[in-house]
Amino acid sequence: MVNLIMQNDLLYQIALTLIPNIGDVNAKSLVNHFGSAEAIFNAPKKELDVLEGIGKVRAASIKEFKDFSRAEEEIQFIKKYKIKTFFLTDKDYPKRLLNCYDSPSLLYYKGNADLNSSKLIAVVGTRNHNEYGKNICEKLIEELINEEVIIVSGLAFGIDSIAHKTSVKNNIQTIGVLAHGLDRVYPSQNATLAKQMISCGGLLTEYKSNTIPDKQNFPGRNRIVAGISDAIIVIESGLKGGSLITAELGNGYNKDVFAFPGRINDSKSEGCNYLIKNNKAALITCANDVLENMGWKQTKKTSPKKQRELFIELNADEKIVIDILQTQEQVHIDELYFKSKLSSSAVAQALLMLEMQGIVSSLPGKIYKITL
Repeated sequence: MVNLIMQNDLLYQIALTLIPNIGDVNAKSLVNHFGSAEAIFNAPKKELDVLEGIGKVRAASIKEFKDFSRAEEEIQFIKKYKIKTFFLTDKDYPKRLLNCYDSPSLLYYKGNADLNSSKLIAVVGTRNHNEYGKNICEKLIEELINEEVIIVSGLAFGIDSIAHKTSVKNNIQTIGVLAHGLDRVYPSQNATLAKQMISCGGLLTEYKSNTIPDKQNFPGRNRIVAGISDAIIVIESGLKGGSLITAELGNGYNKDVFAFPGRINDSKSEGCNYLIKNNKAALITCANDVLENMGWKQTKKTSPKKQRELFIELNADEKIVIDILQTQEQVHIDELYFKSKLSSSAVAQALLMLEMQGIVSSLPGKIYKITL
């Protein structure tokens, strides 16, 4: 019975992604309002008509949708290949991605890495790298062997592939975000690598089976790479291309962005130098720079502190934030968003007031802790 209910939920969740004129932002708004994909389909048209951002045209698209057979086909594919799915309302949906305004309503995943693990780093760069970029990428990954990080990239030629291969070689979990369905691998030369990654990380996509890697899919893929990660590292990039898009998206999502500098006359380093020059990325030369900036440097373990008693008057939002901060020594801003269920502005306001009172302090990498 439970499986039938779950399958029915999935049918409507997939169908939601098939409706013309309903993009990720609209889908998220609808889910927030109605609570589930099925409830959206069952909603009266007049209620859909008046929703902000939906209107009569999109409401009509929802009410006139009939192609549930395509959703049923996808469910069969998911069953056959034991693919995991994550909908916006699922507890295992990537919490970092959930905080992005344009997060995909549904994700398809094949792998064993925890998408909500504590440290996810995106490593991106040019497809046409030189020896300098290759060496930097390999050295960076090797320096992260004992840091319990997961490496995220786009499984493309060049720096992406080097990051994935070096991770697999050193038994570091690595996630490839795809611009197509899980029924294929692009580029095809990475098919063997992709299979290795399934048992040493995973493959993640928002695209259904039979979706080919069209050009317009790649910016969408890049937003997932940026959104699911704590930090984005750019290794060699021209002034145009996917790496710069990912870095810009990361800045827009309030992520930490880092870049390795290169020679000023090297076209393959123009993008990195541009990001650094314009304060869109912090300059780094090794993995240690990233760890320090993110507040991830290993410190000596101390005995657990007794729960602090705060004899200060706090408002409701501040109490929620404090309760979360009291559960562990340090908490990342994304975790505060996810656990508090408050808006990003409400969390920011609560943290500001708590910092002003000397109750909370901020650390590098958007990490917070109680100081009292």
